Amino acid sequence: MSTLELDAFAAWVETLMRQRGYDIDSPRGGGKSRIADEAGVHRAAVTRLLQRQSMPDLETMRRIAPLLGVSVRDMLIRSGRVAPEELPLTPREMAPGGRKPTIEDFAQWLGVPEARREVFVKVVSQFLEPEDAEGGAPADAPATADARRRARD
Repeated sequence: MSTLELDAFAAWVETLMRQRGYDIDSPRGGGKSRIADEAGVHRAAVTRLLQRQSMPDLETMRRIAPLLGVSVRDMLIRSGRVAPEELPLTPREMAPGGRKPTIEDFAQWLGVPEARREVFVKVVSQFLEPEDAEGGAPADAPATADARRRARD
């Protein structure tokens, strides 16, 4: 593994930690200790990653991933240890019954925390054509130029 890969992975993890409210920047902020305690891992493992000294082992990734709101699969792929095709999505992670995936499915696959999924769905829905959004667009949503053209034809 190159230092660039380790640096990119550590930067991604740092961003996730900050987004989840862990104060990892202040020496007395307690964020590193708090995440280590909550994950049940050694503080040194968190420190070594944040200082770009070493990649966490599989068990550390397994324990930290849920705290950061991401899957272990995403952690492993982002770390460069495996390629996406080596860890295909399981049937549990795919849309059930072969149906078209919903915005909620994508939120789950992307690791959007459950508490933020409703906002995610609302925001993403605004960028989709009414027939593509789950349940259609809200009645007051402005029609796109393409949608208006189709309605006229």
